[in-house]
Amino acid sequence: MVPLDSLQHFYFIGVAGSGMSAIAQYLAATGKRVSGSDRFFTAGSNLPIQLQLEAAGIRCHPQDGSGMKAQIDAVVVSTAIEPTVVEVQLAMQRGIPILRRSELLAMITRTRKTIAVGGTSGKSTTSGMLYSILSAAGRNPGIISGAGLVSFIRQGKIGNAEAGNPEGWLIIEADESDGSIVQYQPEIGLLLNVDKDHQELHELKELFTIFKANTKQEFIVNRSNAMAAELSSGSRFDFSVDDTPAPLQATDFKASGWEITFNIQQVPFTLHAPGRHNMENALAAVACAMATGLSLEETVEGIQAYEGIYRRHQLIGVKNGITVVDDFAHNPVKCASSIRACQGIGKKVIAWFQPHGYGPTRFLKDDFIAEISAALREEDEIWMSEIYYAGGTAVKDISAADLIHGIQAQHKKATFVEDRNQFAAAVRNHLQPGDILLLMGARDPTLETFATEVFNNI
Repeated sequence: MVPLDSLQHFYFIGVAGSGMSAIAQYLAATGKRVSGSDRFFTAGSNLPIQLQLEAAGIRCHPQDGSGMKAQIDAVVVSTAIEPTVVEVQLAMQRGIPILRRSELLAMITRTRKTIAVGGTSGKSTTSGMLYSILSAAGRNPGIISGAGLVSFIRQGKIGNAEAGNPEGWLIIEADESDGSIVQYQPEIGLLLNVDKDHQELHELKELFTIFKANTKQEFIVNRSNAMAAELSSGSRFDFSVDDTPAPLQATDFKASGWEITFNIQQVPFTLHAPGRHNMENALAAVACAMATGLSLEETVEGIQAYEGIYRRHQLIGVKNGITVVDDFAHNPVKCASSIRACQGIGKKVIAWFQPHGYGPTRFLKDDFIAEISAALREEDEIWMSEIYYAGGTAVKDISAADLIHGIQAQHKKATFVEDRNQFAAAVRNHLQPGDILLLMGARDPTLETFATEVFNNI
């Protein structure tokens, strides 16, 4: 692997993507020269993310090769960038090394003490909580995340990266969806859970087993999750949120609106985020922080100071007594957890979900039906619009209507509204003051705008 120090100018193709923008910002903050392009950028465009990248010192260009005139040491691509893209072709013609995003992130981790957060759910939230803990304790950590921290977004930043002290800890998300998790060799590895998502369970277990073997010092697992518990190495920082024996346990969960309280080893904690699953995420962050040398008591302030993550139970607003919440949930377990979290806030939950990708929806069809049906109470409702299609050669042999029909067969209230632009008008008469309107989905860059439109039209 090429040493990071030998590369000075990086060019990111698809720099506006959440994973790409985070690494680009991190490198720029450490003194590297960074530029890039995105298909959303055009000559004279001033998109918000483009302005934020420029403010971070990253030159932005249309994705047409016009930005590749200077000397470039490496071109960076994600798995979404195809070889036919003109800038990839130019890099190949000029002999410029092409790095995958995950390869570059692995190179970065070799220059820092790293905590890698893995699992099929909760990585961004747990990473944000851990960053909050270490920051509150004066450790000045770095972070490369898949989602923006609200505390950064309030400052006008994208919010998914911070360099921190180069001698301090770097927190990263270790992604299993593209298999890149096997490239990292962190000092501390965290396994939150292993649930069916992008791959079958046995395939996920193989990836996480390699992740465990590559962890240098402390491998921490959530023993509450059965398959994660199978990979435990007996760390004294393993944890659980139920009666499963573990060195660290969270108990006495209580929910009050948007705030939850709980105890860890009899030490009281307060977190400004809803849902039992967030107690689990907080416990995971505390466990990792203790593995860095903090005492349990030193983690309390950071958990209380945590302000949240972009599109993770993000409050859009309250209108006519109806609370509208936007959430990134997109796999069966995440959707069910998101619904249950909102049940502690309002008297009734009406959830809307836009599945993404025909292949993933087909793969997870039965799991979606089972998990969402189990989460819905008699008074709750689930609505779905058609599957988000990002292009390509997908076989369109499944519809979100198939999921709705399956949930209806479980005697739960479920409605299909094919065109999401008709959802606000259709759902309006189902809403009453005190209800929660939960909007769920991922991968579609227009979902944030859609949430605002729904809020304005209910």
